Amino acid sequence: MDIVVCIKRVPALGSQVPLTDDGTAVDTRHLGFTIGPHEECAIEEAVRLVAQHGGSVTVVTAGEQEAAEQLRYALAMGADRGVLVDIGRSETDPQMTAEALAAGVTGGSAPDLVLVGDTSADAGHGQVGLRLAAALGLPVVGGIKGLRCERPEHSATGGSVRASRDGDAGTEVFELVLPAVVAVKEGLNLPRYPTLPGRLKAKKAQLHVVAYDPGAGRGLRTVGLRTPPDRRGAAIPLGRGADAAPAVVDVLAGLGKV
Repeated sequence: MDIVVCIKRVPALGSQVPLTDDGTAVDTRHLGFTIGPHEECAIEEAVRLVAQHGGSVTVVTAGEQEAAEQLRYALAMGADRGVLVDIGRSETDPQMTAEALAAGVTGGSAPDLVLVGDTSADAGHGQVGLRLAAALGLPVVGGIKGLRCERPEHSATGGSVRASRDGDAGTEVFELVLPAVVAVKEGLNLPRYPTLPGRLKAKKAQLHVVAYDPGAGRGLRTVGLRTPPDRRGAAIPLGRGADAAPAVVDVLAGLGKV
């Protein structure tokens, strides 16, 4: 069973998002980069499925050369192959990102299953998986927190995956004939930490680079960014020592705890 997982290099942000002085970009000078939690779960699920059914895991990302760091992290988690679709430092919209990822997915053998994160950790559009499926001509379902393969050894002639997600009226279950695209959410599993041997192996691994030209006049132009107002309430001291006890009791009573 050959699985492709699409990931994205995103800033490892804390509580505050630092902006550049001109307010046109996130200031990444003192930030690290990582993979979003949904995508980490996608990598973990792919590795588990291949361990159970055989096959390989290919991880694809679209971005600049620095995104190789996230590909190597995925390899350290257990993926077999990393593909970087080099789009330089272009600001991409979901359609352009999906087209670039499709170039990386179709650059090798046709996969049985393509896994993506339901939304990215930075922009949160939730569109790339759907647009990627459209570009590949494959069925797609999103918001998935449960995944099981049915007859994966016959995927070329009727294998399927059973995917489930939480709905307003209970659990929704979908069955997709392979090949297919599935967008997964955090909570699907508990991603593993890369081992030291895995990190050493990933460091030496040869990544496959695919050149991609989005064409002139495409992509996004950032006009400006702004951080949302801080809506956190200020801490209110209830008192000191024993004098604070009545106020604490009043707070607990208001919460229905006493």
